[in-house]
Amino acid sequence: MKHIAFMFLISISSISSAQDVGKPVRVFILAGQSNMEGAGEIKADPKRNGGQGSLEYLVKDRATARHFAPLVDSAGQWRTRNDVWISYLDRNGPLTVGFGARKDQTIGPELGFGWVMGDALDEPVLLIKCAWGGKSLAIDFRPPSAGQPPYSLGEKGDAEIAADPTILGKYYREILTQTKAALANIKELVPGGDGRYVLAGFGWHQGWNDRVSDKFNAEYESNMVHFIKDIRKDLGEPALPFVIAETGMGGLEETHPRALSLMNAQAAVAEHKEFKGNVAFVATRAFWRSKEQSPSGQNYHWNSNAETYYLIGEGMGEAMKRLLKLESGVSK
Repeated sequence: MKHIAFMFLISISSISSAQDVGKPVRVFILAGQSNMEGAGEIKADPKRNGGQGSLEYLVKDRATARHFAPLVDSAGQWRTRNDVWISYLDRNGPLTVGFGARKDQTIGPELGFGWVMGDALDEPVLLIKCAWGGKSLAIDFRPPSAGQPPYSLGEKGDAEIAADPTILGKYYREILTQTKAALANIKELVPGGDGRYVLAGFGWHQGWNDRVSDKFNAEYESNMVHFIKDIRKDLGEPALPFVIAETGMGGLEETHPRALSLMNAQAAVAEHKEFKGNVAFVATRAFWRSKEQSPSGQNYHWNSNAETYYLIGEGMGEAMKRLLKLESGVSK
């Protein structure tokens, strides 16, 4: 049973179980582009398909209320976890709704992921979320060991990189910067802790900007392999568990060759012999909801459907549990 620190006041909307401050914090990095930022709408807008696909709708609708009931208290207010904390660029605090791309308005995969890990672990949890919209693995997140792109980016693109080679991998390095800054500040980010932590896992949800380019698409698998190896090396965790959530927009009916190729590349990474048991792929196409069931028609943002984003995060959390060999809610 987790214990509440003597001087740490928990609001009435908090989850009842609290962190055991005598244990090191389990730290998970969640990284990617706009769909890791998260566009899942919280508030139900009756003008948008009757509010379908919003988090408010999900906790009330008979078909989904049971699944999403833990997110609200008996008064219908959003719960705030006191055993899971999040650091997301210029925001931080205990995990609740509203840590998506638009503060207090949207969610991303962090909510479902954090709920799963908080329930599975006795230790306090810190999520370090590093996400920026419109970023490719081929250029922006390009890992150091991938080297220079083996193709031309066109006259303008080649000139830009020639003028400023640091464009390549800028956001790869930013993940490291954000992560190290959060770890250095962990006593403030996780109140009551003593500064000890275990870097426990890495979650990745990204791919749109590579999915729309033949050149980027063709080297995605290779770049992802380099990315995992480089992240592990640069963070000093050679077997850091790694979960890849599929870029499954379009759902099971998707037929575009480039989209299918990108998703196949993501799945293939987890099949590499060296990654057996320490890298997992999470299929997400079944989480697709049509625009008629959603707050918007932005297919590249999963139609802003909160159920989709929550299920992606939940799926990532369940995959991470398997990699960490967690069972019965007790960490091993």
